[in-house]
Amino acid sequence: QVQFKESGGGLVQPGGSLRLSCAASGFTISNYPMSWYRQAPGKERELVASISSIGISTNYADSMKGRFTISRYNALNTVYLQMNSLKREDTAVYYCNAGWQSPLYDTWGQGTQVTVSS
Repeated sequence: QVQFKESGGGLVQPGGSLRLSCAASGFTISNYPMSWYRQAPGKERELVASISSIGISTNYADSMKGRFTISRYNALNTVYLQMNSLKREDTAVYYCNAGWQSPLYDTWGQGTQVTVSS
């Protein structure tokens, strides 16, 4: 059974940093690209970043370029999202899924809440 468990969110001031983790189970992530998504209140889920199966290629939404870094540790079946220079508009619930720029699985984790506020 495919499962995603996101963690690392919290309350941070504008300009601050957070590192999110996504532990996957039920499949081996080394066989797949992986992506992070986010959903802000009242908005649709949107793509944040993607990383290829062995981490050579990455892709970011325009508003995240230069601030966010996606990485992966296949041996731990885990994907990370380092978020720097956070802005209020980054406030959202963050999720991960397999796939390059579109989710491979219908299953989603509970996500991790990121709140950027002073």
